[in-house]
Formats: sequence, structure tokens, C-alpha cells
Amino acid sequence: MGRLFGTDGVRGVAGDDLTGRLAMDLAIAAAEILHETGVFGRAQAEGRRPVAVVGRDPRASGEFLESAVVAGLAGAGVDVLRLGVIPTPAVAFLTAERSADLGVMLSASHNPAKDNGIKLFARGGFKLPDAAEDEIEARLGQPGTMVTRAPGGGFGRVSDDGDSRERYLTHLLASLPGGGPAGGPPLRGLRVVVDCAHGAASGVAPLLLRRAGAEVIAIGAEPDGENINDGCGSTHLDVLRAAVLERQADAGIAHDGDADRCLAVDASGQVIDGDQILAVLALGLKAAGRLARDTVVATVMSNLGFRLAMKDANVTVVETGVGDRYVLEAMRDGGYVLGGEQSGHIIMLEHATTGDGLLTALHLLAAVARERVPLAELANVMTRYPQVLVNVAGVDKARVASSPEVVAQVEAAKAELGRSGRILVRPSGTEPTVRVMVEAVDPDRARHLADRLASVIRSAS
Repeated sequence: MGRLFGTDGVRGVAGDDLTGRLAMDLAIAAAEILHETGVFGRAQAEGRRPVAVVGRDPRASGEFLESAVVAGLAGAGVDVLRLGVIPTPAVAFLTAERSADLGVMLSASHNPAKDNGIKLFARGGFKLPDAAEDEIEARLGQPGTMVTRAPGGGFGRVSDDGDSRERYLTHLLASLPGGGPAGGPPLRGLRVVVDCAHGAASGVAPLLLRRAGAEVIAIGAEPDGENINDGCGSTHLDVLRAAVLERQADAGIAHDGDADRCLAVDASGQVIDGDQILAVLALGLKAAGRLARDTVVATVMSNLGFRLAMKDANVTVVETGVGDRYVLEAMRDGGYVLGGEQSGHIIMLEHATTGDGLLTALHLLAAVARERVPLAELANVMTRYPQVLVNVAGVDKARVASSPEVVAQVEAAKAELGRSGRILVRPSGTEPTVRVMVEAVDPDRARHLADRLASVIRSAS
């Protein structure tokens, strides 16, 4: 599998790449490393055992993986608070809100039901640093070094958190500044379709928007453990677009399986991507005097139109590699409050420590209600330039990266485009896939170049 931890935790086919044994060993190794680095020492100094919160999305495999993780943590002397089925950003929030020493989320995000993953959060709710992940992985590679005896402080106790969902919803609603039109609920007057991807958002997203005053039509909100992301959610927007048009809604919101993403659809069925959402939120914060240093953080995948819109608004764009952890790292280093990705991972650091799709949806829709203009008009703050994305799956990423032919063809394509576009070729952090992005004024030209490079990549692998 190469490096066990990708850009978003450990991910693989449940029962194959990601077994119950691996999940338990990861939990034990994480407990040991955090103990050795002094994190759990604070708990002992306070006269208590360390505490971990554990949540999951509704995949069938999450049930046995949750049991394995809980067993590993409790066996290593960690008290465990099970959160049940809940979004990833809720686990991050509750790690901080409950003063937990570790947070664990079992989810493969937008991946199909056969996959699953493990995401780890440090005290405070931020994703575990790369160095800590490296230490955990190194510990797994040393047979016989893992704890197999009862811990000195006793085994951890396991309990269920009955009000985790309510605490999270209260937190989200409190993030909105004041009421909506005429002092009423902030989303009063809006009809919204929300696609929950049959995932972790199913039990919370419709409830959140209703409490905020919207009329809500929920779709993709009947998880059965096998249908997560299946033809629905943020990676399959056609169903949402059709529902928005059929129900004459003001907007549609799409989440992925663990609800850390948000994409939108306007009343005419046009998709509003993460760049456009980020632009709307950035300009709203700037107008309110709350956009720190008049700067927003985005990735190399952000559309050229986003950069031009921010330049026109005198907003600086700090660019990072792809992955919300890198966006967050730049935000924390620079003291910025807003960042995100085209895919819909938006981080609002005043209110969350990770991408939060529900928080993003709430603030986007609140902007529509506050400005009293359609979502399409708000999204027109930027022009989206044609961008062709091709995922070349099932390839050897290392071989592609070292291929002289691939490098030469990429450089030739860049020279051909000149200043009229951009080309980005990068390996996926979570899948055996190389992603090709070509941006150009002429969409046919962008498609031709993307397909040409994808063919070269397939040949090189």
C-alpha cells in the first residue's frame, strides 16, 4: 500500500486493505505514541484516564471497524466515548468541546461503500500532524512492540454519548451572526433541497436547515449501510439538480458521505462549486471586516476565475497543495480565517478546525437570505473558466512521476497553452490514480490536451 497514511488518514477496501486487525493495531499504536509524547500525561496529571471520542459514517463496515478501534483504545487504557453515526467535522468539534485527547472518525468520505477509512484528530480537534502519523506507522511496522498487557492505569471504559448530535447542531446555529430578514430565522423564506449522500449528514443536515428557518426537501437521506455515495451526493449532482428544478427550490446543497464537503446548485440547476462558494464567503467576510489580512487560502486546483475575482476585490490568495490539511496548515501559519478547495472542502477557522459541509451550507444560504438575491447572482462574483479534469485510474503513481516521457509531454502541453491556461498533473493522495487538470479559454482545446496527457500517463504505467 506504500505509505499507510494518505492526505486524509488511512483508507482502503474494508476487510481487505483495511481489516479489523489493522484498525485495532492503529488504535493501540496511536494510544502508545500519544502517551509517549506526553499528550496522555496531562490526563494522568489531572487524575483521570485519557479520553477518545469515536464516530463513524453509516457504512456497514463501520460497525466492525468501530468495535476494533474501541477495543484497541480501551485495551490501551483509554476511556472511549462513542458518538455513533455523525459527520467528520462533528467529531473534530466534539474532540475539542469534550476536551478529549484523541478523536477518531471511521469514514471513506466520498468513496464507495466498499471502502472505509480512519481519520485521527489531536487534542483541540485538528487533524493529527504528519509527524505523529509517521510515528504511528513506524510502530505498526515493528512486530512485538505493541502493548499486550493491561495498562497501569486500568482498562479504559466505553460509553455512548447521547447528546453529541445536539451539541453539534447548537454549535453550528450559534455560528450565524444574528437573525435573518426582519429579525426572523436566518434562512426564513428559502426552499432548499439537501442531498445527504445516504451518509453521515442524513440525520443532521435537514434538521439543521429547518431549525435555521428554511423549508427543506431531503433526498439521499435513507442510509442502509450499502448505498452511501451511490449515484447521489457531491460526486453525483444530477439527482440534486433535477430535484431543485422539480420542486422549484431556491437552492440545492450536496454533501459527501462524511459531510465535510458542500457543493451547491442554484435555482436554474447550475452547479456552484467550491471555488464559487469560497468566493462568496470571502467577499462576505471582507465586507463585514472579518477576513483576516484580506486573504483567503486556496489550492493549486482553484479556477483561474477565482484568482481573478479575488484580485479585483483586493483579496490576496495564498496557494497550497491539494488537500484540506495543507489548506489548514497555511491558514494556521498565516493567521487566516477562510480557505478551501474546489471540491467543496471549506474551512471557516473561526468556527471549525476542519472542512465542514454543514457549516458551509448554512453560511452560504445565510448570505443568500441576507443579501436578498438569488444564489446564481451571488455566485456571479467570479467567472468560472473551462476546466477539464481527467482521472487516470489503476496506474503506478511512482512510475508515472518518474517517467521522462510524461514530464516531456506535460512541458510540451504547457508551452502550447502559454498564458491562455494552466496544466496540473498530480497523484491522488487516497487512490491509485493520477489526476490531470487542463484549464483554457477554449474547452475543446482543454479536452484535447487532457485526453492526450491521460493517454501518455496510461502508457507510462
